Amino acid sequence: MAQVVLKDLTKTFKNVVAVNRMNLEIADKEFLVLVGPSGCGKTTALRMIAGLEEATDGEIFIGDRLVNDVSPKDRDIAMVFQNYALYPHMSVFDNMAFGLKLKKVPRKEIEQRVGEAAELLGLADLLQRKPKQLSGGQRQRVALGRAIVREPKVFLMDEPLSNLDAKLRVQTRAELIKLHRRLGITTIYVTHDQVEAMTMGDRIVVMKDGVVQQVDSPLGLYNHPANTFVAGFIGTPSMNFLDAKIVNGSEGYAIDAGCFKVKAPTEKAELLKEYVGKDVIFGVRPEDIFDKSLTNLVEATPDNTIKATVDVVEPMGPIVTMYLSCGDHDVIASIDAETKAKEGSEIDLVLDMAKTHVFEKDTEKAIY
Repeated sequence: MAQVVLKDLTKTFKNVVAVNRMNLEIADKEFLVLVGPSGCGKTTALRMIAGLEEATDGEIFIGDRLVNDVSPKDRDIAMVFQNYALYPHMSVFDNMAFGLKLKKVPRKEIEQRVGEAAELLGLADLLQRKPKQLSGGQRQRVALGRAIVREPKVFLMDEPLSNLDAKLRVQTRAELIKLHRRLGITTIYVTHDQVEAMTMGDRIVVMKDGVVQQVDSPLGLYNHPANTFVAGFIGTPSMNFLDAKIVNGSEGYAIDAGCFKVKAPTEKAELLKEYVGKDVIFGVRPEDIFDKSLTNLVEATPDNTIKATVDVVEPMGPIVTMYLSCGDHDVIASIDAETKAKEGSEIDLVLDMAKTHVFEKDTEKAIY
C-alpha cells in the first residue's frame, strides 16, 4: 500500500493546459475521487499517475518514490478502464492471470491469486467462460479481478461503471465500496457522475478546466462549497442561484432578491458586513425549500417565507420536484409529495436559512 503525492502536476497539449499545477496528497488506503465535467482534466491526471501520459511539469510520488521517469509496468499500479479491455479469445481465468504470467509468477501462485479474486468477486463459476459469454457487470468484475490479482500499491479507475445500466451501476458501486474496505488498497477513481463521487469517495477532488476547485469530504463539499461551480455541481437537483443584494434589515442583514426579502442567519452577520449594498448570488438547495403548509422541520416566519408560482410538478415518489417562478427568478424545489399545490397555483415556501449560501457576484467565491 502507498500514499500518492502530486506536486505542481501540469500537462499541456500544444496551447491547451489540460491540468494546471495540481497539488494533492492521497493517503495510504484512501479512496479518492476525481470528479468534474468532460474536459476538466481528471482522466489526464489519472493517466499521468499511471505513466500513460508524460507530465509537462511537476512531480509524481508513489510511496516515497519519484516515478516521473518510471515506466507504467514498474509503477506498481493497476488500472481499470471504462471499456473493460478484456482479451476476447481468452477465458476469464486467462484474462485475470495475464499480467501475472508476464511477470513470470509461478503457476501455483497464479492459480491461488486468481482463485481468491474470483471468489471475492463472485466469478468462481465463470473462470472457463469467454468475455462474450458474460454480462456487462460480469465483464467489469473480470477487469477488476485482473487488477486485484496483481496486488498493486495503487488502483487507478477511469469511469469503470459508465458502460453499465443504471440498476447494475448502483449494485456494482456498492460492490466496489465493499471491495475497497476489504482490500484497503489506495484507490484513485475518476468519474463525471457526482452521485458516484458522493457515495464512494473518502474525499472528492472537484475539477474544472484543469484546475482543482476544492478538495473535501462529500459532506464538506455539499455543506461548504468553495464557489458556485462546486455548489452547482454537487447535489441533485442542482442548487438554485438567484441574483440578490445584501441590505440592512430591521433586525440584521437581509438578502433582497427583488420578489422576496429574507433575513440572513445572525451567525453570518460578520461575514456580510462588507457586502451591504452590493450585488451577490444567493444559493439555496431544492431540498432546503419546504411547503409552508406541511413543514415541521423549519419554523415559518416572515423572515424566511417567500411566495412563488408553480410552473411544473414532477412526481418522484416520496417527493415532487417543482419548477417555480418568483419575479424574474426560476426556482427548483424538492417538496413533500403530500403537497396540495398544483401547476398554475401560488405556494408559500419556507427556506431553511441556516443552510443557504451567499457568493460574491464577480468572483463567484463563497462568502458563506
